[in-house]
Amino acid sequence: TDSYMYLEDIVLSKTEAPKARLEIEVKHANNIKREVKNLGVGDDLFYVSNELGQYRGYTISDIHIDTMDSSHSTVSFSNGKIMYIKDVYGDISADHKARIQIRETIKAHFRKEASLFKRGIKTLSLFFLDEVANYRKYDEDGQQMLGRYGEIFEQEYRAELNNNQNMFDADYMSYLGSISTHETHAGYFSIDKKGRSVNSDIKRGSDQSDDISAYDLILKDKERLLSFDEPVRFIFSHSALREGWDNPNVFQVCTLIEQKSTFTCRQKVGRGLRLCVNQDGERIEDKNINILHVMANESFAEFASTLQ
Repeated sequence: TDSYMYLEDIVLSKTEAPKARLEIEVKHANNIKREVKNLGVGDDLFYVSNELGQYRGYTISDIHIDTMDSSHSTVSFSNGKIMYIKDVYGDISADHKARIQIRETIKAHFRKEASLFKRGIKTLSLFFLDEVANYRKYDEDGQQMLGRYGEIFEQEYRAELNNNQNMFDADYMSYLGSISTHETHAGYFSIDKKGRSVNSDIKRGSDQSDDISAYDLILKDKERLLSFDEPVRFIFSHSALREGWDNPNVFQVCTLIEQKSTFTCRQKVGRGLRLCVNQDGERIEDKNINILHVMANESFAEFASTLQ
């Protein structure tokens, strides 16, 4: 096993003590699965995991709520280990990290989207990739398939949708139910980092795309992308889209790529630093709405800490 632990959140209730929403590995008859558990003070991870040895000594001794800054809230264990919200421990692969980033982006998207839906403001999220093939690849016959991050996105999107069936109002849930998982995301790519086009069917100078409909939607038809009639809400890109693309309603930016320079970091975060637009094309000048969430890997987090 990977000795894996991910503190997703701390859940507050008016009737119960706080619970740590913790993802751990759990032993079953034929395999070991990662599962999210709501655990309180006194819960022993060794028994919760069906006696996986890696969790011996991990009994929750305290759950501390920081009322000033929730990210500083902690879960303490009897062996002295302390976790902050969003901390992840264990032997974590690149795919594990990417799954967490994608999951958190989808969660933040749903929260933002639910709050803005009745105000007529469409919510977009933007993912930056290290390799185009991680989102889109091709079989031997040249047929398009989802890459591993595309597959992870659809898995996590469906899971988050199922988890929130009773959390949002009926109109918003009806809207979500009208869109299939596959319809909700699209990719626009120029060239990959080795300078190669990816089965390119369209060329405009330095612009290249192997999905003409996604190219037209993201780069040309910006107003249609802002309409609720258009199902695409999640966009995957390889570059910072420096060919002139921008959209004011990007509220989440997820960086699934190692950052190489401050300049490219600024390009990426800049895609979400816009005043958003409602369905009538009016700019919304409300600082409580125009908040950008960045789901950062380590290299981007270092940049963001100095940006402020």
